[in-house]
Amino acid sequence: MSTPAADPRTDPHTDVRTGPRADSRTDPRTGPRADSRTGPHHRHWLRAGWMMTASGWSANQFSALLGAYRDDLGLTTATTTALFAVYVLGLIPGLLLGGPLADRRGRRPVVYSALATAAVATCLLMAGPAAAWLLWPGRFLTGLGAGALLTAGSVWIKELSSAPYDPATAPGTAARRSGLFLSAGFASGGLAAALIAQWAPHPMVTAYVPHLVLSAAAAVAAARAPETGRAGLALRPDAGETHSAADADRPAAHGTPAAHGTSATPFRRLVAPVAPWVFAAPTIAFVTLPGLVGDRLDGWQTVYAGVATAVTPGAGLLVAPLARRLAARHRLATAAAGLAAVALGLLVAAGAVAAGQPVVALIAAVVLGGGYGLCVAYGLTEVAAQAPPHRLARLTARFWTLAYLGFFAPYVITLVSAAVPPAVILTAAAVLALLTLGAVGRAARRDGV
Repeated sequence: MSTPAADPRTDPHTDVRTGPRADSRTDPRTGPRADSRTGPHHRHWLRAGWMMTASGWSANQFSALLGAYRDDLGLTTATTTALFAVYVLGLIPGLLLGGPLADRRGRRPVVYSALATAAVATCLLMAGPAAAWLLWPGRFLTGLGAGALLTAGSVWIKELSSAPYDPATAPGTAARRSGLFLSAGFASGGLAAALIAQWAPHPMVTAYVPHLVLSAAAAVAAARAPETGRAGLALRPDAGETHSAADADRPAAHGTPAAHGTSATPFRRLVAPVAPWVFAAPTIAFVTLPGLVGDRLDGWQTVYAGVATAVTPGAGLLVAPLARRLAARHRLATAAAGLAAVALGLLVAAGAVAAGQPVVALIAAVVLGGGYGLCVAYGLTEVAAQAPPHRLARLTARFWTLAYLGFFAPYVITLVSAAVPPAVILTAAAVLALLTLGAVGRAARRDGV
């Protein structure tokens, strides 16, 4: 069957003066592209970013309630710390599955499924006071949803922060935005839960309500953000030679092999050693330290824990401008400053625990939070620089998987502290952070970075 010829006076794809023209929303090389409505003024990355904030909120709302679970439900310190760590057991498969699914099916379906999973997990945690065993699947599903959301969401934000959606974004900015949204959720989720738990009725139920509200609001906001993934790109054998407009945000000065699709070696040497410290530092600050100095707090343990969960990632937010300046000076400067801050924070924490000083412990939390912010900014920027477009979600998932191994740090400290004083453990961790810095520096020199 033949197709009738288009009338040049009515066909939107035809210019009456010059003949057929290209669709303003279509790029012949990269497929659909943004029109004038998708420019920087509309900030699509901001609409999608609230879902990352909801992810950070869901992860940290439980942290501030650990003391309340010990006091009200009679759970032991080992049990509450294990419940905190179970999050990682769900997070890792979420990360590993979320990345490939986001590359194959698109960003939006994975992000919305993950957000719904996290909301179901929150409902299970709300039922915990009536049936404590529900806390285990609740924490597992929290990690599962957060893992998929971190992978797909961070890639979605990066792509919405790049051309054609936001062509004015400076190199490296897009990769850091994910960390900022996540840190905002970490900072606000724990504090809000702690304040509610301290004064509201039915604290271990009402403390979780804000996350459900935030998740619904984030879903509505993200509905107006365009899909950036192209289904099936990861399956094409020539995908490594396809360069989308999102590459505009990839820092070219690093000299990484992203264009050749061989990013395994620099990732293993320059990113993997730093990644576990991303969350080892803050979890020690707001999970371990409040329990070690809690005897001096006289009934304010929950509020203190909430403050710790706020100031730690809050410091990570404040160091974002510093991270940008350091990255502009040298490729590894952000990682070096981050690991040095982690080591310093651990030493201050050791002193606070030895002297039993809650105020000094909060100072340590601020320093550890600064180290967290620098390390996460370095990791996300480096991954964006190393990964070719068709493997960005996968390499991002690998980074988050290694980073969240740091969530086991409080549980390890709890186990080892039965035989070794906590102050000694924290001092040893500081030495390990410095050794990591030395190893990354040697690898960089060996690779000519």
